[in-house]
Amino acid sequence: MTTEKYRIGIDTGGTFTDGVLINELTGEIQITKVPSTPDDPSRGFLNAAARLLREASVEPKQVSYVVHGTTVATNAIIEGNIARTGFITTEGFRDMLEIARQIRPSLYDLQFEKPRPLVPRYLCFGVPERLNALGEVIAPLDEDAVRIVALKLKDEGVEAVSVCLLHSYANQDHEQRIGKILHEVMPDVAISLSSEIVPEFREYFRASTAVVNSSIRPIVDRYLGSIEERLRADGLEAELLVMQSNGGVYTFEAARERPVYMVESGPAAGVIAASYVAEAIGEFNVLSFDMGGTTTKVALIQDGEPKITKEYEVGATAGADTGAGRGSGYPIKTPVIDLVEIGAGGGSIAWVDPGGVLRVGPRSAGAVPGPACYGQGGTEPTITDANLILGRLNPDYFLGGEVLLHIEQAEKAIMSRCAEPLGLTLLEAANGIVEIANSAMVNALRLISVQRGFDPRDFVLVGFGGAGPVHATKLAMDTDVPLTIIPMSPGITSALGLLVTDLKHENSRTRINRVANSVPREVEAILDELEALGRGALEKEGVLESEMDFERHADVRYVGQSYELSVELAAGTITQATLDGVTADYHVAHEQAYGHNAPEEPVEFVNMRVTGRGKIARPNLKKVARGKGSDGAIKETRDVYFSESGGLVSTPIFDRYRLGEGDLIAGPAIVEEVDSTTVIHPGTSAKIDMVGNLLIRSV
Repeated sequence: MTTEKYRIGIDTGGTFTDGVLINELTGEIQITKVPSTPDDPSRGFLNAAARLLREASVEPKQVSYVVHGTTVATNAIIEGNIARTGFITTEGFRDMLEIARQIRPSLYDLQFEKPRPLVPRYLCFGVPERLNALGEVIAPLDEDAVRIVALKLKDEGVEAVSVCLLHSYANQDHEQRIGKILHEVMPDVAISLSSEIVPEFREYFRASTAVVNSSIRPIVDRYLGSIEERLRADGLEAELLVMQSNGGVYTFEAARERPVYMVESGPAAGVIAASYVAEAIGEFNVLSFDMGGTTTKVALIQDGEPKITKEYEVGATAGADTGAGRGSGYPIKTPVIDLVEIGAGGGSIAWVDPGGVLRVGPRSAGAVPGPACYGQGGTEPTITDANLILGRLNPDYFLGGEVLLHIEQAEKAIMSRCAEPLGLTLLEAANGIVEIANSAMVNALRLISVQRGFDPRDFVLVGFGGAGPVHATKLAMDTDVPLTIIPMSPGITSALGLLVTDLKHENSRTRINRVANSVPREVEAILDELEALGRGALEKEGVLESEMDFERHADVRYVGQSYELSVELAAGTITQATLDGVTADYHVAHEQAYGHNAPEEPVEFVNMRVTGRGKIARPNLKKVARGKGSDGAIKETRDVYFSESGGLVSTPIFDRYRLGEGDLIAGPAIVEEVDSTTVIHPGTSAKIDMVGNLLIRSV
């Protein structure tokens, strides 16, 4: 008899660590949710993995692969828990990291201070050498000076070194030579060369990316190494993969070399899961809405592909309503799914400012002490406390009853911190907290759609995360999104996303040249070289040629512009017709992004990109039984507050596990399951599809 094989996905969040185990043959899913362990995130990971295997009675040898989504890289930057790092650049540019950019996240904030450089100035060094923009040597590399710098860094006890020379994207020779000298002098130090990490122009962005990679390499190396050691000791021989920020996965080995590619690992998994859930019912234009305990992340998926950005900042401050401001973090040039992240999660704290205005977030109660209703010593009111007071959460069935919520603690926190200072009743204050949070999340959805040139009415909303289904229906109503999809086990949907994506490697190269003057065979040669790099990485990971796929894009702009847009290159041999298509597609992309274009202006290439994808078979979701009518799934009724109804309404409470395909639910209603609660507002109704999704529409 064939031994059944399983896949494990584990997503470590700020409050909970989510785990999902899928039977590759049947699609049956086992889920778990354990508290995160901020002092050592690997403990939360291992606790989740062990619990999944134990509860499903699965032997470690039956697991084919494990995929991990983690915030350990980002947290290391935010918390300043980074390796002691040195920086080497071209002589005269030592202060590159200090100068950074002359921008600020809030234009009129005179008190704003730029993020402190990840490398202190005394560990930054310039060495004599110089290339021009074509990669031609103007001044040769002074190798003796490099050795002197290497010895100084060794004496300083650095754990990592990053190297970024001017124009090294056009010629890697000097950086490569510096890397070899550093290895000779400091063989145990992690070295990141900007020409290997991101060979693109704009030296500060390239330097920042290399420095981020260097500073977190030792931390990520130890973290992933400890997980791998423990799993192997327990007899788990599966392939170990990590989610990348671009929505693909790569091996533990690759992640330990280039951790900068995994800074938004966890949120990216959620976006991939949202795409997977929607595609299963034939929807390819999606707004992904992921609300956890600490933050809310929203993303846009068009034609089944998440939007990718190259303008991301690690450690940027997430505001309560506008997302992260440019200039408040450390920019990286690696591909990241285009997310708007705000400080509004279930644990976000409500407070009254000195002007007597009720505010929510961005501060969070986190995992410890958590919301006041957790009974772990928290005294400040949160969104979770407000939803409990409004009757939307069941105090006896939070996490399936594993966590009992203390309604009296929530009442005390909201009354003392919000209701009494504002002269409101308990219910008015709780509703105010939820409405303010909803307003912030609606703004985030509009930022990712309307301000990117997309109409939210052309999309469906996939709501997930532990707190997402509580708010998703109202957000869809406020943004005129016609359909809301709540997948089964929405609290662990991000973990599911880890198991339905592909291996992915992106390689890029700067090539600034007018499209009209470009020679097709020269463009093809660059793309072939980048494809070969991706093919080599996939072959190293054991991917068969038949399972490889390559996508080609170019970053394009009007001549004289400072920034560019990505345009996909048609498959096949590059011809003049291909280049003409690039120009035409760019005019369309510019019109969509900015509301206008200039067809009479010349267009130029900036960067060439090739993404190599190693296809991984996706598991099929398990189908639910045919429904027998939703009335049989009603557990009880209780009073729930809905502002559109003007107060408390007697509301049926449904057990999601007793609902079947075709069952209908008219709002107002509450649907409960172990890892989340779905609120169906008055004026909407839900239908259960063949895999158990709740499909919610306005009536």
